Amino acid sequence: MSSTLFRTKNVEQSILDTEEPEHALKKSLSALDLTVFGVGVIIGTGIFVLTGTVAKNNAGPAVALAFVAAGVVCALAALCYAEFASTVPVAGSAYTFSYASLGELPAWIIGWDLVLEFALGTAVVAVGWSGYVASLMDNAGWHLPDALGTRDGADSFGFDILAAALVLVLTAILVIGTKLSARVTAIVVAIKLVVVLTVIIAGSFFIHGDNYDPFIPKAQTVDAGGSLQAPLIQLMFGWAPSNFGVMGIFTAASVVFFAFIGFDVVATAAEETKNPQRDMPRGILGSLLICTTLYVAVSIVVTGMQHYTELSITAPLADAFKATGHPWFAGFISFGAAVGLTTVCMILLLGQTRVFFAMSRDGLLPRFFSQVHPRFKTPHRPTILLGGLIAILAGFTPLSELAELVNIGTLFAFVVVAIGVIVLRRTRPDLPRSFRTPWVPFLPIVSVLASLWLMINLPAETWLRFAGWMVVGFIVYFLYGRSHSRLGRHQETTEAEVHRRPGPDGTV
Repeated sequence: MSSTLFRTKNVEQSILDTEEPEHALKKSLSALDLTVFGVGVIIGTGIFVLTGTVAKNNAGPAVALAFVAAGVVCALAALCYAEFASTVPVAGSAYTFSYASLGELPAWIIGWDLVLEFALGTAVVAVGWSGYVASLMDNAGWHLPDALGTRDGADSFGFDILAAALVLVLTAILVIGTKLSARVTAIVVAIKLVVVLTVIIAGSFFIHGDNYDPFIPKAQTVDAGGSLQAPLIQLMFGWAPSNFGVMGIFTAASVVFFAFIGFDVVATAAEETKNPQRDMPRGILGSLLICTTLYVAVSIVVTGMQHYTELSITAPLADAFKATGHPWFAGFISFGAAVGLTTVCMILLLGQTRVFFAMSRDGLLPRFFSQVHPRFKTPHRPTILLGGLIAILAGFTPLSELAELVNIGTLFAFVVVAIGVIVLRRTRPDLPRSFRTPWVPFLPIVSVLASLWLMINLPAETWLRFAGWMVVGFIVYFLYGRSHSRLGRHQETTEAEVHRRPGPDGTV
């Protein structure tokens, strides 16, 4: 049993599978395309929303340090992703990496995790985009019926038509082609960067030094009464983390981590990259460096424009300009946020479909979904299926409480990839590696510990929901995936051929 659950798919076979005409994706992306993808998906809800939330509730002006802490955790993981993506340039990201290093069951678990992560991430951002667009429409005098607008809570009834429509349009773009997606993303990212740079440059003229006092507010102990909303670390060790103070920075880092989610999506496009050995590390590390720099600069400017106790939670950037008497900038930022969130949705959806495609090509999900479009060379079947399901999810489901599942899913993937780097270095030292993670195994171990630290700062309820999803995944694997695995069937065929060979006496 254990030998079948932890059977690995060697790198050579993974690459060979990408050359099958009916299962091969078109190679059309460059390092610039990958960097644009990374920036496009990273800069989104986090920078436009979370800055105000964590500054007001967790870290004060020191939210800039929280972004640095979260960025360091992502950088450690990014170095591991860069080695894998350049060594195993196959669709599927952490799923494919795990299959090559840890085995089939761990690969299934991480693949199942990524499907949830990207689906919820896409739906959450689509609902956020709907809110921005509805606000802009209201300003223009166009009002949607309440039943077709953004759902504010679990008790409200209706269908968020804007969120669903966005997902369906992006689904069509992804079916037509990845290069088209890259061009659309490049245009939108340019608009988004203009907005972010406007905040930094224009906002710097309205900074008041008094707003930084105190830079790190006095610590306040969190008391959640042992409820499921308490951070897991409080329930496990009886120690309550602090809001504000030095420890408040780390609590904030576990929240603003959502702002960095997406750079790992770049790795899912490895198979569609012209020169993955060179371009994947550049795209992953370059996009992360650009976004971390912008996040720190924006948080410093915004907390300097308005005292952290007065920052808006829903639209901190726009409202900070309103507070300084410049409403035009506020409208411009809202427009940029609405435009920018479209790329976040599209690239998260792209990542999910590539993971689903890779799992189906390996037989762990129905092979029907591994066929590419004869003209566009894209995985159109999983794209249409998942796009439709996410459109329904975004339209009907209030997702505020589920958003934290995206965080825990991503951090779990980081842990698995870091461990996979160590394992593959030992089991396949002969593999050509155009990019090598430095200081192995020390750096991957630090990456695992840093990711686990942020995970235990998440609410216990998030862990319970995550565990529930994993239980469902185990059931699906043992009922379908294990018996339909192409790797398993290949091994069974090989063993059968060995048994059929004539022995020394001529008998089979």
